[in-house]
Amino acid sequence: MKARVKWVEGMSFLGESGSGHTFLMDGAPEVGGRNLGVRPMEALLMGAGGCTAFDVVLILQRARADIVDCVVELEAQRAETDPKVFTRIHFHYVVTGRHLKPEQVERAIKLSAEKYCSASIMLSKTAQLTHDFEIREVEA
Repeated sequence: MKARVKWVEGMSFLGESGSGHTFLMDGAPEVGGRNLGVRPMEALLMGAGGCTAFDVVLILQRARADIVDCVVELEAQRAETDPKVFTRIHFHYVVTGRHLKPEQVERAIKLSAEKYCSASIMLSKTAQLTHDFEIREVEA
């Protein structure tokens, strides 16, 4: 896997993935940014959310669960002093579908957290990770 980050101006940086996708990162005005994009640590947090959401959806689909939506809401705390690593991250999953079984959703989240999600497993080296979920039923 490769990526490239190029300084644009001020505190703006353009990130380009090895697969050719780009996104803008920028700092807050008080550090010279113009608030034009996500902060790098926000991108890291969203990456962990995307990684685990990918896992949960894939696991539930392979289990033939009738899933129609999955949202992961993340709330993180960082250390007060440099390096300001994440110290706590809470993952709240909102899984929507038809006749989803709580034990199936819980198992998918556990597999992601303990085996498959490289991003959250790496972050767990500095942060306490917690998870919970809710299931929303949709009509057929």
